[in-house]
Amino acid sequence: MTMGSKALKQKSILINGISSEILNVLLKDNTTGSNIIWATNDYISIGNEYSFNNPIYDNQITGANDNIIKPRVEKDRESQTQRSKDKAEVFTPSWVCNAQNNLIDNAWFGLPRNRFNTERNNSWETNYYKITFPQNKCWQDYVTTKRLEISCGEAPYLTSRYDTVTGKMIPVKKRIGILDRKLRIISENVDSTENWKKWAKYALQSTYGYEWQGDNVLLARENVLLTTIEHFNDKFNEQLDQDTILLFANIISWNIWQMDGIKYVIPNTCHEVDNIQISLFETEEAKDICPGCKTGDYLKHNGIYATIMDWDENNVVRFVDLLEGVEQDGTI
Repeated sequence: MTMGSKALKQKSILINGISSEILNVLLKDNTTGSNIIWATNDYISIGNEYSFNNPIYDNQITGANDNIIKPRVEKDRESQTQRSKDKAEVFTPSWVCNAQNNLIDNAWFGLPRNRFNTERNNSWETNYYKITFPQNKCWQDYVTTKRLEISCGEAPYLTSRYDTVTGKMIPVKKRIGILDRKLRIISENVDSTENWKKWAKYALQSTYGYEWQGDNVLLARENVLLTTIEHFNDKFNEQLDQDTILLFANIISWNIWQMDGIKYVIPNTCHEVDNIQISLFETEEAKDICPGCKTGDYLKHNGIYATIMDWDENNVVRFVDLLEGVEQDGTI
């Protein structure tokens, strides 16, 4: 992925010195053991392998095809409108993401409010002083607090690498995403590269998002990985090593996952079941829809329930099983 100085220009992640090995990690679906699926027919005109249920492979989006997957701001207006109709895909302006992220932080920090920036007329003015913490909390607490962006699209609440409306790149120090704020805190409190990488790992492990459409899942994963790389470069003026990038990519492939946010399963995996009717004179075989789809009970779907990693316990868990543990402020 390469970026112009003023506006976003989406390219394959193979550009910018990132290997095909890392790209394949970012394409992985850890629930199924395969790759994330397209989960849209927007690309089927290119070929049947781009249809809804097919996995996304690296050779489909690199080389001559490296401009197929684009951020919403670069899609044509007809495509944007159709995706809004089909999946209610409407991306939030960056200034709104900032205002809502400020509300989360105001609740976490307490007074004084808006520590990271001051909101100004559909924009914001960054506060460049070192962030201070309440007596009962420390910077490590902030970095490891679990945050989740639901239906994350390209993850504008997690990282504001570019303005979702104009496509203009946002400088590292002015970014307002949840992960961007965690990485800023790390940079303000850590001076060695190894310590920075350790805490960046914890920041990534505590930052989550899910999305239906496969192209958005990949874009979100790329944005989260690239903002981490860019924060490291901004802090130390050097490139992050490939082994660490691979480690971070693996965490991101678990924490940004593909899921139907209503059923909590991999999109389109619910299926019909046999419904055998036995009467006095004969047995009739019929088909019935998925029990969860039929009753609306999200625990009874027969699709593939999405899984994520519990990094604290190093265990794979079904996301649906965590719902009772979600607090009202959005933390897990």
